[in-house]
Amino acid sequence: MNREFLLLNLKSNPGKIWDVIIIGGGATGLGAAVDAASRGFETLLVEQSDFAKGTSSRSTKLAHGGVRYLAQGDLSLVFEALHERGLLLQNAPHLVRNQQFIIPIYEWWEGPFYNIGMKVYDLMAGKYGLGPSQKISKEETLNAIPNLDPNGLLGGVIYCDGQFDDSRLAINLAQTAVDNGATVLNYIKAIGFTKDESGLLNGIKLLDVESNEIFFVKGKSFINAAGIFVGDIRMMDEEKSANSVILSRGAHIVLDKSFLQGDSAIMIPHTSDGRVLFAVPWHNKVIIGTTDTEVKEPSLEPRASEEEIDFLLKTSAKYLCKDPKREDVLSVFAGLRPLAISNGNIIPTKDISRKHQITVSISGLITITGGKWTIYRKMAEDVIDKAILVCGLAEIECVTKNLPIHGYLKNTNFEEPLYYYGIDKKQIEETLISVNSELKEKLHPSFPYLKAEVIWAARKEMARTVEDFLARRSRALLLNAKASIEMAPEVAKLMAKELHKDSMWIKNQIEEFTQLAKDYVC
Repeated sequence: MNREFLLLNLKSNPGKIWDVIIIGGGATGLGAAVDAASRGFETLLVEQSDFAKGTSSRSTKLAHGGVRYLAQGDLSLVFEALHERGLLLQNAPHLVRNQQFIIPIYEWWEGPFYNIGMKVYDLMAGKYGLGPSQKISKEETLNAIPNLDPNGLLGGVIYCDGQFDDSRLAINLAQTAVDNGATVLNYIKAIGFTKDESGLLNGIKLLDVESNEIFFVKGKSFINAAGIFVGDIRMMDEEKSANSVILSRGAHIVLDKSFLQGDSAIMIPHTSDGRVLFAVPWHNKVIIGTTDTEVKEPSLEPRASEEEIDFLLKTSAKYLCKDPKREDVLSVFAGLRPLAISNGNIIPTKDISRKHQITVSISGLITITGGKWTIYRKMAEDVIDKAILVCGLAEIECVTKNLPIHGYLKNTNFEEPLYYYGIDKKQIEETLISVNSELKEKLHPSFPYLKAEVIWAARKEMARTVEDFLARRSRALLLNAKASIEMAPEVAKLMAKELHKDSMWIKNQIEEFTQLAKDYVC
């Protein structure tokens, strides 16, 4: 996946008419690119920043049916998500795994209540179930999570759900789309549309953010999958378009693994704000989240509020022997959920359904809003089906239910170094590490990341900046913000050599990343 090659191909064919042009390189857009390309459509995807720069790299890292949606009675969403969770485990076994969760029980009525609820969850999963839920004793609960607060603990309920690495999956989806013939490009911004004499979309105006070059591309169908920025794209099409999303911020804190001993995650089913809270082991750290705070304006770099951080610390402290303090927080990150709304209905964000919606403008712009990572594949199938219907594309069936995602490696050992590259791990070892032993060196003692990974990210995964590598190709920024700042100079040097950049680029990259990462320090 080489950006220079793909961009040159795009610009050298100005008369080409693409079947599907997708705006947005998050989970929804990348999924749509995979779906369209695997059906045989000429597919182009453009992303104004880096792939998964926004919401799609800032999730709670769960591929799940949604226990909270079950409690809300949103059964169709739970059915759909559990089905898609099973397909994710099937098609990306190098990134998605079975994770055991425990609901701690402190009130007598909670045991039977949550046990019955999780049995319903099991039944809804059907053949895609990951293991039966069960009620366990206080001793069994503490054996699984030794540092759970034992005061008043009566027992627990165990259930299984999925866990994954969101931005790594996004990169693999981009690679899968390219493997199937698509052109996907980061740092290409959509800045306008062209229309024919009937007022129907027939082209798009693009800005290469790196070179500041503007160019035009023609297409048959146009999909607005811009997430929190769908409104901006709709405004390019119709100046007075109605608002179709409301934004909700979800904040997370990251702690050392010592705060959650054992391999199980904790699910707190009802917090003071009416949400569920998770404490999940991830890359040898612990993620605690999330919140649900309505915000007015979209941002590529949303920041958690002091109130959200305090809420996460205080709520998790109720369930842990060792109370986490602000100085224990290794990183703070937040994402904005673009929740689909209709008819101007405004209700609390925690009560808005995570179902997706697809709308079509008079000019033919297809906009998809809402949804969640777990159902990205179904969202993609639905939006490409809509493009076929609206834009007269060939009626070709979706094939992604059984399509292996790039990197696919069955029976992945999640304890091995470089496991998250799947089948590409072998290429990294054979083409980089075996050729240059220095590339086997770690970038920082706090992380497993190797120098070879920087080269691979720049050469094969379209990493263009130090942030691209430290935030999304690796997860250093989210796992330990201060340590990621210490890594930045070495990463900049390695990337500069690979991308043919000068010393000024290195200096600027270090400064820009350091400034960014400071906002992730608690």
